[in-house]
Amino acid sequence: MLLTQPLKKISKFLNGSKFDPENQSKAIPIRHMKFDFDHQKIDPKFYLNAELASAYFASLSIFLTYGEDLVIDTARYHRDFIQDPLLKQRVTALIGQEALHSKLHEELNDAFLKADLPVKLFRFLAHHVFEYGFNRLPQPMKLSLMAGIEHFTAVLAEYMMNHEHIFFESQDEKQRAIWMWHMLEESEHKDIAYDVFQLLSSNYALRIAGFFPALITILVLISAASLIVPFYRKPSNLISLSYYKDMYRSVGLIFGLKDGVYGSSIKHIFEYLKPDFHPNDHDTSAFLEYYKERLLNPVDGILTPYFTKEFMPDLKV
Repeated sequence: MLLTQPLKKISKFLNGSKFDPENQSKAIPIRHMKFDFDHQKIDPKFYLNAELASAYFASLSIFLTYGEDLVIDTARYHRDFIQDPLLKQRVTALIGQEALHSKLHEELNDAFLKADLPVKLFRFLAHHVFEYGFNRLPQPMKLSLMAGIEHFTAVLAEYMMNHEHIFFESQDEKQRAIWMWHMLEESEHKDIAYDVFQLLSSNYALRIAGFFPALITILVLISAASLIVPFYRKPSNLISLSYYKDMYRSVGLIFGLKDGVYGSSIKHIFEYLKPDFHPNDHDTSAFLEYYKERLLNPVDGILTPYFTKEFMPDLKV
């Protein structure tokens, strides 16, 4: 009897929280967009008129396509093991949403290439990181990494929805539209990869093992890569005092503890380490309703000029 409670705590620590169907949200649609990016209208200071911070998001756009492809492949592989019809439908929607994110970010990346950003270099680096690293992991670890990646995109989405003004500091309407669309859908499907992991594994140690590669890639590797962009685009930045002032400001915009993207989200990021964590602990339903109206209403929605169609995957019982 004396050992019962400690053993239960140890078991909970090792296994984490189990998949709970009650945590699931509703079915979500797959939306098609058409942006037709023009490289001549790309704003290199899109993010709050800060060159290095904007370079971070340009770099993130490039690396994201490889991360999304990993999510797609991993979700497809594990979908066949899921019996719950709603979760299976939601996985299909996740695959469809991520496939379109990857496709349209590649179109944005092609525009970045024409706007003289080091897209070829970053594609080369990302290809090797994923092809010779993450994509060769065993499936249980890829499942964990998928859940970890989706956690970081959910954190980013919640931050962006909380700071809507960021998108309107620039006149680059198409960059604004793709990021707002992307953040809406990342928040919309934030619990799916995690629920698949919990259903098929729920191993706490494995879950944490997938968290740290995602952390290092998104916060460290992409940040380091983005340092190249301003000098590649404009070599005179090397001796520009105004650029180094921009660099100081940009670091604060991304990592500042008060209001930086990741700095102010640090508690949210590391909540993932809690054994009983679930993405829906952060309730973003009010944001989602607001943004669906803000972005998709047929009269003056921000995404309406780019929206082509949507469909709901079949629910197969």
